[in-house]
Amino acid sequence: MSVHYRACNLCEASCGLEITVEANRVIGIRGDVQDPFSGGYLCPKGVALQDLTHDPDRLRRPVRRVGDQWEEMSWEAAFDLVGDRLLDIRREHGGDAIGFYLGNPITHGWGPIIYIPQLLSALGTRNRYSAASADQQPQHLLSHLLFGSPLLLPVPDVDRTDYLLVIGGNPVVSNGSIMTAPNIKGRLQRLRQRGGRVVVVDPRRTETADIADEHVFVRPGTDVFLLAAMVHVLFDEGLVSPGRADSFVDGIASIATMVADFAPEAVEEQTGVDAQTIRRLARDFAGARRAAVYARLGVCQTEFGTTAYWLIHALNILTGRLDEVGGWMFAEPAFDLPRIGALTTDLPGYDRWRSRVRGIPEVAAEFPSTTLADEILTPGEGQIRAMVLVAGNPVLTVPQGRRVDEALSSLEFCVAVDYYINESTRHAHVILPPTTALEREEFDLVFPAVSVRNHVRWGEQVIVPEPGSRSDADILRELLLRVESETLGPRRARVLESVRRRLLPRRFVDAALRAGPWGVRHGRGLTLRKVRRHRHGLDLGALHSVLPGRLMTPKQRIRLDHPVVVADWPRVCAALAAGPASGLLLIGRRHLRSNNSWMHNSQRLTRGSNRASLLMHPDDAKSRDIADGDQVSVTTPAGSIHATVDVTDAVMPGVVCMPHGWGHASRRGVGWSHAASLPGESVNDITEDSRFDPLSGNAAVTAVPVDVRRA
Repeated sequence: MSVHYRACNLCEASCGLEITVEANRVIGIRGDVQDPFSGGYLCPKGVALQDLTHDPDRLRRPVRRVGDQWEEMSWEAAFDLVGDRLLDIRREHGGDAIGFYLGNPITHGWGPIIYIPQLLSALGTRNRYSAASADQQPQHLLSHLLFGSPLLLPVPDVDRTDYLLVIGGNPVVSNGSIMTAPNIKGRLQRLRQRGGRVVVVDPRRTETADIADEHVFVRPGTDVFLLAAMVHVLFDEGLVSPGRADSFVDGIASIATMVADFAPEAVEEQTGVDAQTIRRLARDFAGARRAAVYARLGVCQTEFGTTAYWLIHALNILTGRLDEVGGWMFAEPAFDLPRIGALTTDLPGYDRWRSRVRGIPEVAAEFPSTTLADEILTPGEGQIRAMVLVAGNPVLTVPQGRRVDEALSSLEFCVAVDYYINESTRHAHVILPPTTALEREEFDLVFPAVSVRNHVRWGEQVIVPEPGSRSDADILRELLLRVESETLGPRRARVLESVRRRLLPRRFVDAALRAGPWGVRHGRGLTLRKVRRHRHGLDLGALHSVLPGRLMTPKQRIRLDHPVVVADWPRVCAALAAGPASGLLLIGRRHLRSNNSWMHNSQRLTRGSNRASLLMHPDDAKSRDIADGDQVSVTTPAGSIHATVDVTDAVMPGVVCMPHGWGHASRRGVGWSHAASLPGESVNDITEDSRFDPLSGNAAVTAVPVDVRRA
């Protein structure tokens, strides 16, 4: 029996784990009480990491689809087949005939982060899509426009703030979400214990709202009006005070003109929030000693996602919260992802090229997933004919999932790097299954960059994988070798592969740590050896002021009235003039025991009541002769699904709520048996890919007009 320590890789919180192993099998997982960041906290998903590792439904060898059956094949044969087919398609149709879809799990390991950009470059394709455009692309776009890097993302300094305003976010369930904060519930409770306030603005009384000091209902999709009105109050009542940021922020005066017509009285009908409450929220926020506004899906997943989230930045900047203790701060990660990303990838950028069918601009070298089906189904030069799916399930996570399903089934070739035969990978011709996180050593490149406290840790291998297994890094490196053998020649490709094997990951990580802000080159002495000596992780201290030095914009200045946002403002004004929407509006929700679509094969996480139910306010249910527990049809122009109704006043009148990522039983041929036995349908079968934020391309799957009737 042995005990190992490493971070959980199932969500952004990155909680420390104490893992007990016997006979090369995990027999127990609990929170690591010696972890300086998480302090022993662990959510239910962390315990279920062993279920994923030892799941009998998990693939362990490459498989090839033959008709409706799957046959195992050797790794060498699989790599040869995949390499040959991708290269054949590129020769005949060009590099852009090959598309990539990347799921959320790729951010939890170093292999995909490092190898996928190289593989895209070697194939010569710009057709990159990911789950980011389903929920967070407005944040990346604004970080690029305002701060110079899509990876330079500020977070609230929750451990030292006095007032946290949460709009359209539910961090207690999401464990943060672009805010790495283990035990965020405990952090918010401590905020209140020290005399601070937590205020939640959301169409649903969420789990975060349940522990907050105040909850304010707001009509879905109208956050942009509410936020504009709050900014209006700041200017109208002389509450603008940017503090130190005034020395490196331009364009503040222009904002006053933009919001001049957005008085609280002008937006209360649209938002459902009375003018007095809007004024009080603005005054309380401006008057707090230390404060921050935090927003997530409810703001980003709307047709005004970018402009609404820009107003989050504006509120924080105009009140002097940017880069100040207890405010809106930047992490300083030991592995400096924004700097390294700028030097090694083409991520920093916007609108350098556009999608073939709809002409939507790229953001951080990605096209929005809302147009993926277009690019596959629309004939012509540049049509996607092959897809590489890496840890993603777009059939359940992209709007109009039935259309995505059709598109994937029409491909000439599809390869998936995934553990399971899921709703999307069932269309693959070959599936290459990687080892799980516990079967390989790992280093978190991503989430320390959005952490509420600076920290670093190395994840040692916990269990030995089966002989012949391959990690995701091994798989991607082998594919890269085959592509580069054609583009660069076999000899040069082998040399590059040899270099990668020697350098990655340890030597590369060590060099990055030494050169980073905490490394020996900056007199702080951090090396990989030092990190590995701290088995429970290494605390690097609280967030501290880093601006303007950390800005990656010209002359290290922030242009708050950025032309991209200013050009969108007439659309906001027109929407306000059009008046409020009528009928029911659909929003989503998350659950602490779920993680999008990819943890539903764990029985311990899916026990209990139906998670895919539709929440409906009692008034809306009564007017439609619907009772608690009834089956209903939920309809949009994209189609209909069925759901069980939970009647509750936790949602405001006019709003219904349903989670995404379910519906495993509604499609044949999936290979995760327990997930396929669960009730519920995929809400993304009825969200529309025509609804998106035109600036970032982010899917607008919040505030979806729906018709609900008893089935």
